[in-house]
Amino acid sequence: MALLIHNHLSQEIVLGVWKVEEDDRFFEERLSIFPEEKLELALLKGRKRTEWLSSRHLLHVLSNVTDRYPCLKDEYGKPYLKSFDRSISLSHSSQYTAALIADMPCGIDVQVIVPKISRIVSKFIRTDEFEFIPTTANDILYYHTIWGAKESMYKAYGKKSLDFKKDMQVFSFNILNDKFTLKGKVSKGDFLAYYQIHCQIIHSIILVYAIQEPFSI
Repeated sequence: MALLIHNHLSQEIVLGVWKVEEDDRFFEERLSIFPEEKLELALLKGRKRTEWLSSRHLLHVLSNVTDRYPCLKDEYGKPYLKSFDRSISLSHSSQYTAALIADMPCGIDVQVIVPKISRIVSKFIRTDEFEFIPTTANDILYYHTIWGAKESMYKAYGKKSLDFKKDMQVFSFNILNDKFTLKGKVSKGDFLAYYQIHCQIIHSIILVYAIQEPFSI
């Protein structure tokens, strides 16, 4: 087993990160795959199939129940657990699979930290966000954090069609150690929500997850 993180952050939030070192058979032997799931799985090959299997296994571990719930997708492609009244979110990067379960709308993102993210920052970082990024060697970590925060809020929103610069904002923050928090906002049409965003740097990866604050509209 390669469960790197299994944290019950509160009664409302549990998350996990799995470093996938096993083959597909390992997960298949531990999963009862439902008929509606088999239709989706049949379309997947290679890495995508491994990601599907590992994320469903991780969700089952985190849910702490004997019989797993089917993991399906809604009309927007957002995953959910059938007959389970809590929100979930999934993410993959290289060998890593991450999953989050929360009572509020939530999103999670895991990324391997790579310098090449600097090539695309103009696509997702706003002018007012550039202003608080220090011009130092760790600007790459700020880029990854902002990307992860917006990806997490995008997943928590769950209805697609969000512009990462126009509809989403990350407020000023500082990276002083390997665990830190910040705030973000999604504003689109009549929808307005604020998010508590939590970040953790673990060796070569950064884990970011967003929880929608109460009283968002």
